[in-house]
Amino acid sequence: MSSKIRTISTIGIMGFGAFGRLMARHLQPHFALRVCDPANAPAADPSGKSLQPTTAAEVASCDLVILAVPVPAIPEAIAALRPHLKAGAIVLDVGSVKIGPARAMQAALPDDVEIIGTHPLFGPQSARKGLAGLKIALCPIRGKSTPRIAAFLRHVLKLKVIVTTADAHDREVAMVQGLTHLIAKILVRMEPLPRTMTTASFDLLIQATEMVRYDAPNVFMAIERANPHAKAVRDRFFALAEEMRLFLEHGHAEAAPSPALPHKVAEVAQA
Repeated sequence: MSSKIRTISTIGIMGFGAFGRLMARHLQPHFALRVCDPANAPAADPSGKSLQPTTAAEVASCDLVILAVPVPAIPEAIAALRPHLKAGAIVLDVGSVKIGPARAMQAALPDDVEIIGTHPLFGPQSARKGLAGLKIALCPIRGKSTPRIAAFLRHVLKLKVIVTTADAHDREVAMVQGLTHLIAKILVRMEPLPRTMTTASFDLLIQATEMVRYDAPNVFMAIERANPHAKAVRDRFFALAEEMRLFLEHGHAEAAPSPALPHKVAEVAQA
């Protein structure tokens, strides 16, 4: 399907939490934005041209519609938007997982609407100094507009664009984000952590923890529970941690770790 909308002039954002606000800040110079979020309504741009709080129906009337809601709220957002979407509109989500949202959008959105799954591989903390050089994954689902969306992201916002499939995305992110957020949650539970006599490697570990510490709880749950590949990675991680614990407690003679320890982790990543 080729989009009937050749030039994107209006963007509707459904949801205005931390990430919705981050997107709006970087998109506002380029597009007229319409935002719907009764719980976090934005202040209107005084010029009346760039950012306006509005209804779900008016968001749906835009050329491109962004679902910036938690992954579990995507079906409800689609239901509110569906009756008002125009033929050729492009709908994309920004969830941390892609298989579930892709299926939900395919099943519920009209056939004459294009669909792209996206995952900005950054958040408000990691993007506080700007977007240039950060990564975003695009998963084409329906329609042919992915190349022009990718071109804008690359050339205007200076992002590194990775075009992939929903399944390939979720397989890699199960380890990349799944382990990062899991380890960060555990480290936070171990506080107070040393802050004075630290090494460079420990400082980097703390820095990584701080980047995800204040993410909304629904982000962590989506990463760990909504990704169908996350459990296998999580289970393998805990199994290897237990194997290492036994080795350290009992020594080589009684519980030597498997020689293939690093390779088993690699197998999960490549499966």
